Amino acid sequence: MMGPRRSAATGPRINRAPSPLVALTLPWISIMLASLVPGWLMIASAPVLPPLGFLFFISWQQLRPGLLPIWAGLPLGLFDDLFSGQPFGSAVLLWSLSAIVLEVIETRLPWRNFVTEWLVAIGLIVAYIVLSLGLVNIAGAAAPLHVIVPQIVISVLSYPLVGLIVAKIDRIRLTPLMVLK
Repeated sequence: MMGPRRSAATGPRINRAPSPLVALTLPWISIMLASLVPGWLMIASAPVLPPLGFLFFISWQQLRPGLLPIWAGLPLGLFDDLFSGQPFGSAVLLWSLSAIVLEVIETRLPWRNFVTEWLVAIGLIVAYIVLSLGLVNIAGAAAPLHVIVPQIVISVLSYPLVGLIVAKIDRIRLTPLMVLK
């Protein structure tokens, strides 16, 4: 006796799995592309655009803890330093410290909600932008603190949108593909 006949559309999805290459590289590529975007959009005398690479980095760390290793702040910060105009090594230091802070928060508060994630992100974003200004001033600039207020406000308000974009990229990252043998 033969069992029920299954069509290709309703049958089980055999030979489908997320691509390991895409799953591992897409977070890194999206963060690096986000680091490049502020330089493409506008050149201004004062910082206005949010540090998108850093926002993507925080979003990936909060959305998928453990996906990026704790040392990911070093190479990603190094890439951001090449294109941001900050003193070389500032993003390496600040991204690495942020990764450590996010790791500590992950171990202390394993259950979080949107408000907690956003408050942590706000703290990291404000600290990143203020410390970046401090490092620029140490390197020889003389920028006052009020210059970065618009960048802080835009960064904090755009973080939920960045989180949504990262979630969409994560869905693409985990889309099953046909495995050819």
